[in-house]
Amino acid sequence: MIETTNITKERIKESLKEGKRFDGRKFDEYRKLVIESGVSKKAEGSVRVKLGETDVVVGIKMDVVAPYPDGLDEGVLMTSAEFLAISSPRYEPGPPKIGAIELARIIDRGIRESKYVDFKKLCIKEGEKVWQIFIDIYSINDDGNLLDAAAIGALAALKSAKIPKYDEKTERVQYGEWSDKKVPLVEKNTPFTITIHKIGDRLIVDPNREEEDASEGRVSIAMSGDSSENFINAMQKGNVATFSIEELEKVLELVEDQWKEIKGKFDKIVK
Repeated sequence: MIETTNITKERIKESLKEGKRFDGRKFDEYRKLVIESGVSKKAEGSVRVKLGETDVVVGIKMDVVAPYPDGLDEGVLMTSAEFLAISSPRYEPGPPKIGAIELARIIDRGIRESKYVDFKKLCIKEGEKVWQIFIDIYSINDDGNLLDAAAIGALAALKSAKIPKYDEKTERVQYGEWSDKKVPLVEKNTPFTITIHKIGDRLIVDPNREEEDASEGRVSIAMSGDSSENFINAMQKGNVATFSIEELEKVLELVEDQWKEIKGKFDKIVK
C-alpha cells in the first residue's frame, strides 16, 4: 500500500503555515467540479463526479419492499459505498472497509435528516408496499476528498432518477421501463456536505490525497436552505485532532461560504 511519507506531511504543514498549498489553491478553494449524468443505462439515475482528479460514480436503483414498522407510509433509503481497487493502490477487493462504511453513513444521514427526499410520496400501499431507494457509490480514482465528491454525486443522481414502472397485478417492478414520475425531492432541502480539514493550526477545504493524509482532524457538515436561511442537518467529526470553540466558529463560516459556492455550481450544471 502506498502512503504519503512523513516528510511530505511535514512539508505540507510548513507550506500551510506560510499560507500556501502545493497546488496553488487558496485554503477555501475547491478544485474544478465536473458532473456527467446518465453514465449507466441500467440504473434509475446515475452520475459521474470529478473533483479535480478525484472521480466517483453514483447510481440509483429502486425496488418495492415492505415498509419499516416505524414508517408504515414512508419509503426506504439505503446508501452504500465501495472503494474500488482500481481507484487507489491502498484499496483491496472485498467487503467495504470502515472508511467506505463511514462515508456512506455520513451521506445517508445528511440526505435523511434534511428531508430532501419526500418519503411519504414513495408509499404505494400503507403498511404493505413502498419504494426503496438504493444509493450506490463507487470510487474510480481517489485523489482526496471522496466524501464531498460522493455527496455531490448522490444529490445529482437522485435529481436525475426516474421511478420504474410497477405492475400492480404481478407485483413486479418492470426494470428498463420508466413511469412519468421522478424521485420526489424537496429542492429547498438539498443538503450539500462540506468537509473542513485541520492540518496543524490551518483549516482547508477539498484536500488532495497528500493533504488528506496529513489531515489531523476533519468536520463534515451537511447544510441545506436558501439565500435567506441555512440549516445544519448533520455533522460528523473524524480523526484525532480536537477543535477549539474559535476553530469551530471558523469551520461554520467556511462551510456556509462553501455551501453557497458549491450550490451555485451544482445548480448551473444539474438542470
